[in-house]
Amino acid sequence: MGHIPFNRSQEDQLSGPLTGRFRHRIAMEPMDPQTDRLVRRAVKCARNGDEDAVRFLYVRFSENVYGFVRSILHDDHEAEDVTHQVFMKLMTSLDSYKERDVPFTAWIMRVARNAAVDHIRSRRAIPAEEVRAADDSEEGSHERLTCLREALDDLPQDQHNVLILRHVVGLSPGEIAGVLGKSASSVHGLHHRGRGTLQRSLDESGLAPATLAR
Repeated sequence: MGHIPFNRSQEDQLSGPLTGRFRHRIAMEPMDPQTDRLVRRAVKCARNGDEDAVRFLYVRFSENVYGFVRSILHDDHEAEDVTHQVFMKLMTSLDSYKERDVPFTAWIMRVARNAAVDHIRSRRAIPAEEVRAADDSEEGSHERLTCLREALDDLPQDQHNVLILRHVVGLSPGEIAGVLGKSASSVHGLHHRGRGTLQRSLDESGLAPATLAR
């Protein structure tokens, strides 16, 4: 497939994961057409054992994977370990990826979620399907974060997962549908009900939430 074009300025901008220090900003940034083409090409090359392609995918997506995994495990070091495991196995796991079925962004987040759940099962500390609340670095006071976590934990699991994927990870409703194996209409319904319940819960606590993007 040829060498992945990855210039020094891009590497400098995305070098955080390569130093072992993941940032806590985990929203998935929209890809412009050029980046989308690079990602598609990198996926094809990585399937053929191209280590540069795997490195490109790691630099582009590892912080998003880390952020999502951390929202489930709620532990920095464990999230780092699981993130590295996801990308160490990427060349073999890519065989299961079908571009026509789901965007790569949604697929890699599904892989991350499965890896995090497997990690929870292995440590047997909390129920395997528990998804914890958002990152400690989120803006707001400690009290607000505590109330937000408690309100999220009180939501039905499906609503909880949709809100985390939408507002913490930044996936679109269509991508969330791919991650969770649900229809887009189901995701919209879960999102609407979850936001409403969360709003009412925080209103009762006297801590109205920041506006959630639809």
